Amino acid sequence: MNPAIPLNATGSRRLLSRVRDLMAGGGNAEERLDAIVRIIAADLVAEVCSVYIKRAGEVLELFATQGLNREAIHLTRLRVGEGLIGLIAAKGRPLALADARSHPGFVYRPETGEDIFHSLMGVPIRRSGRVLGVLAIQNRTQRTYTEEEQETLETVSMVMAELVASGELIDRQEMLQADGNATLPMRLPGIRLNGGLAAGEAVSHRPRIVVQRLVAEDVDVEIERLETAISAMRVGLERMFKASDLRGRGELGEVMETYRMLAGDAGWIARISDMIRKAGLSAEGAVQRVQTQMRDRMQAVADPYLRERLSDLEDVGNRLMQHLTGEVSAALRKDLPDRFILVARDLGPADLLEYDRSKMAGVVLEAGSPVSHVAIIARALDLPMVGRLETGVAIIDPGDPVIVDADNSQVFVRPGEDVQAAFRTNMALREQKRVEYEGLRNEPACSRDGVSVELNVNAGLQADVGQLDSAGAEGIGLYRTEIAFMSRPRLPGVGEQVELYKRIIELAGDKSVVFRTLDVGGDKILPYWKGQKEENPAMGWRSIRIGLDRPGLLRHQLRALLRAAAGRTLRIMFPMVAEVTELDAARNILEIEMSRARRMQHELPSHVEVGAMLEVPSLAFQLDALLPRVDFLSVGSNDLLQFFFAFDRGNARLSERYDPLSPAALSLLKMIIDKCDSAGVRCTLCGEMGGAPIDAMALIALGYRSLSMSPPSIGPVKAMVRQLSVARTRAFLTPLLSSPDHSLREQLRAFAADHGVAV
Repeated sequence: MNPAIPLNATGSRRLLSRVRDLMAGGGNAEERLDAIVRIIAADLVAEVCSVYIKRAGEVLELFATQGLNREAIHLTRLRVGEGLIGLIAAKGRPLALADARSHPGFVYRPETGEDIFHSLMGVPIRRSGRVLGVLAIQNRTQRTYTEEEQETLETVSMVMAELVASGELIDRQEMLQADGNATLPMRLPGIRLNGGLAAGEAVSHRPRIVVQRLVAEDVDVEIERLETAISAMRVGLERMFKASDLRGRGELGEVMETYRMLAGDAGWIARISDMIRKAGLSAEGAVQRVQTQMRDRMQAVADPYLRERLSDLEDVGNRLMQHLTGEVSAALRKDLPDRFILVARDLGPADLLEYDRSKMAGVVLEAGSPVSHVAIIARALDLPMVGRLETGVAIIDPGDPVIVDADNSQVFVRPGEDVQAAFRTNMALREQKRVEYEGLRNEPACSRDGVSVELNVNAGLQADVGQLDSAGAEGIGLYRTEIAFMSRPRLPGVGEQVELYKRIIELAGDKSVVFRTLDVGGDKILPYWKGQKEENPAMGWRSIRIGLDRPGLLRHQLRALLRAAAGRTLRIMFPMVAEVTELDAARNILEIEMSRARRMQHELPSHVEVGAMLEVPSLAFQLDALLPRVDFLSVGSNDLLQFFFAFDRGNARLSERYDPLSPAALSLLKMIIDKCDSAGVRCTLCGEMGGAPIDAMALIALGYRSLSMSPPSIGPVKAMVRQLSVARTRAFLTPLLSSPDHSLREQLRAFAADHGVAV
């Protein structure tokens, strides 16, 4: 076995310089490609260097080779995922093997004559996160390739990506087809980041920046260019944040502060500088290389919050690239359509704020998550936003007509006349309903037979609290305190928490607020929290379990809540209580903090109410012991039913398998409300069921008189309540609870239609 032959920084720069000169030289694209593989093979001491290009139909075709049979060029083809080359393309990651033939994914193509070669190292040829092909080297011996050699091959592949993307090797239209593009109408599923319905002309957020010069002529000059661009970027960000009409608005201000910190991240800047000094790249080439590494890192990170923070950092890099190349942001274009849909692979909060919001109708993202900073901004701006499009955004061309149906988590591209007609009808109905709900804002949620229902909102942002009056809600049934923890780059201190909670109480005025203590863990991981990977995080170390195991964290939060509510009523709710002893332990910690406040002569709340969230089925069978210990109970239907049915609600295969309106689920919910009524304990429900009119109708028939939901759901649910006869609905539903049916949804829908109840 031959030892690895390291390639030093000087050799790497020499190789890049030779590749750059070839790309700039004469000859057609294929001739240059042939010359490039010869140079790479010689510099990396490899007997084989080959380039495979991705064509339409998810096929990788051999375009150039040094060392394999040249007759195989344009003849050898592999599907994406087939063989080692196909595996590299499918995963978008490098692969280095001393004995390639022993790998279970190895596929032999006899026309290539590669049977005499043992070792293989391949890297994807990527541009803007998309795999365009594969660059690979091979050796006859079982050679162990070094990290430096892999780094060099990846950097060279980045240079080659420009040649591939130029359209000189294969027709541009075929490249689009290889990425899944089409001209026919399409429906693209995604996830809802912010609800709503919008239509407009597609505007690409970031046209691909072509880096003309990837190799440094003078390293010192490139370092100086980088420093100048970083300074200009920071000045631009400061100017935009100061001018923004969202400045100072609670968590939105915190988002901007986090973004500002990322722009000054010393580690990130050092990595770019190292790429210039060690690899000999230009400033923009170094930024592009670090961006690619960050995308790889994002693929390996499971936690959605950490992925979004890496995404924010990538967005800062894209802005830096604009300053280096002189490219103008799409947001500054003078010819933006009057109604446009912004389309992006990903988007940072600063990018979104740059656009003219009087023209921007909606947003479509290939990435994104509900906890992302850009989603927080979208909710504040009331912009419909759909993310995580399964097929990506490359199939949406600038100028395409697009309909964003965020309520149903879908996007229509180049919609047909039938879809457009349905959109116009839906928009007219939405406007009609909006006016109708607006008229009900100050009306009580009281049924036809005189049953009053309390409708509250779930909130996690100060912007949500501002919707209390406009939605016609009676209070905040669930304030998610963890959102503030997740929006910060570090753990907020007691003083910061006091100011936040005090502001929420002040904004709510005379309306009640129920604060849920920190509910992290599972899919809500704090960026500064060093947790351990768990196989079942939803049922793992989370919520009250963390609070009891780390009492200092819970004590600080309770201390802040007590101080914020001085002289007023404070309502505290502990999440995910699985047994009564956990509630007792949490209440003991609260008593310790109240005693401390008295010793320090701090003003206490005038009254403290303590509640528990019923999310774990075991607690439902301890209600006789629990209810004397609480002032109120809140049913968290999302987690309760997830655990009740033993299904992961984040699993697409199971997300619609079980229905909350099944006889079993409704029987459990009835048992809970009956126990609470008998004990005289107020019970509310704050899961998604409460915000869906047909589900809410069933809950009210079971006996629930307090529901908490997102602000936009208040109007539809209130309208339903005012059309409902509770006694008649209860008489219809009760006999059905003993049925063996999978769901009672259709029976309830038919009942509502027969009795003029809009669900």
